[in-house]
Amino acid sequence: MLTEIKNVNLSYLKLAQRLLRIDKAMGMASMGVTEKLADFILNLTMEEAEILAASTQLLCRFGVNGHVILSAITNKGIAERMTSSTLTADAGCLPVDGKRELPPT
Repeated sequence: MLTEIKNVNLSYLKLAQRLLRIDKAMGMASMGVTEKLADFILNLTMEEAEILAASTQLLCRFGVNGHVILSAITNKGIAERMTSSTLTADAGCLPVDGKRELPPT
């Protein structure tokens, strides 16, 4: 199980770095991180990322997109067609301060 956690964490850190390099503001909003945490992630070396990824805890969290659920239950017939496999999930980093900013819609 620890190997799987490390793999998820490392993948998340690589994705986070990629998002932040492409568009820092959008990446920060998507992941719900502060600029300080974004800079920390951006400046991680591969060795540092691997050490951080080896934590026994996930560095990201998964949640169901509330907009998808609300749209499904308010649009006639969609709720009946939806299955658990059609729900979308988003991942966001847990900021140090415990608060998560929602990305703009």
